[in-house]
Amino acid sequence: MAYRESLDYLYGLQKFGIKLGLENIRALLDRFGHPERAYGVIHVAGSNGKGSVCAYLDRILREAGLRVGLYTSPHLHSFTERIRVNGVPIKETRVAAYTEELRRVAGSLPSTFFEFTTAMALLHFQREGVDFAVLETGMGGRLDATNAVESPRVTVITSICRDHAGHLGGDLATIAGEKGGIIKSGVPLVLGRQAPEADQVLRALARERQAPIRACGSVLGPEGDDAPLSWHGRDWILEGLRPGLLGAHQRDNLALALGAAEILAEQGLPLPLASVHAGIARTRWPGRLEWWGGQRRILLDGAHNEGGAAVLADYLRHLAPRAVHWVVGLKGDKEASAILSPLLPWVTELYCTVPPVEEAVSPETLARLGRDAGRPARVFVCCAEALEAALDEQRPGEIVLVAGSLFLVAAAREYLAGGGPIADPLL
Repeated sequence: MAYRESLDYLYGLQKFGIKLGLENIRALLDRFGHPERAYGVIHVAGSNGKGSVCAYLDRILREAGLRVGLYTSPHLHSFTERIRVNGVPIKETRVAAYTEELRRVAGSLPSTFFEFTTAMALLHFQREGVDFAVLETGMGGRLDATNAVESPRVTVITSICRDHAGHLGGDLATIAGEKGGIIKSGVPLVLGRQAPEADQVLRALARERQAPIRACGSVLGPEGDDAPLSWHGRDWILEGLRPGLLGAHQRDNLALALGAAEILAEQGLPLPLASVHAGIARTRWPGRLEWWGGQRRILLDGAHNEGGAAVLADYLRHLAPRAVHWVVGLKGDKEASAILSPLLPWVTELYCTVPPVEEAVSPETLARLGRDAGRPARVFVCCAEALEAALDEQRPGEIVLVAGSLFLVAAAREYLAGGGPIADPLL
């Protein structure tokens, strides 16, 4: 089976939709002798920041000399980005071979796209001999395919907001109950800052399962992307931290990652503090408050929900540019007004388009919302045209913002790279 054939098969599994449940993934892993039991696992759930937490932990462990698997979703440019070992995406030939093997072993067992790719990742990590795997949940937690891992070394739950309401529930307490499903009996939990209704549910689940909650504290220091920071844990005292990820919200994500890393050190994992410092500084997570090319002219951010939009708005408030030209596009399942509302006060003009997905919020709807808030807005047929217009009208001291969907960000990165290969910042 060739790589393109394997992708056709994998994406064809989306016909089964999103099926939350563990029966099939557990059966599939059982047929392979439970590869997920061959290495330590850090399991991360939440609404916002979970990818950043995973990226921090991946890099910290790698800097300590460990062999680390990283499983995240969605990808920006290539399916292979979802499954990495020591920062290196899985080879296309391996994707094809695993697809054929998994398809044969699964037989008549029906699998969704995410179940199949999760099994692929867990199997790949075993065969690559990783010491640890950092797993990001796909959507929820309780019935997410990654929750087939029964005995992680530590779990992390980042901040929770209203997202995927059609699958997880319409209120924060219900969503928290789903994401809190990764909490395991006796396994330490690092819990992020939560709204009271979510926090109450998560703490109750932890008490019920006798999972000790680690207070991860706060990362402290002056405002500004280049300011040195400090963090005091239970035993660790870290000064002069210089995170590779931008934004005030990353302080919370960094604190969660450091809390999880300290727990692993307490469990006997050799994590020299020099490796922790290096890992934090070298962490990159493309498409999340990313300045393209390192120059502060084009800002890319996958602010795809209400919480992400609020974080981005806070960053723009502190940045205080002369003007913000916003190239915006949203997937069809997003609540456009909830994402636009916190950002519009900081935006000068909107360039409304569609991300390259099957269903998107119409750019006319986005333009109307912008105009209703008193912002000029125009409609473009694709990201490239919208981005070209924004760049043409950009003046010194102004920024072009591409935000609203990771698919849109990916399209922008590909356009900016001129269609050529894009350097992988995670290596």
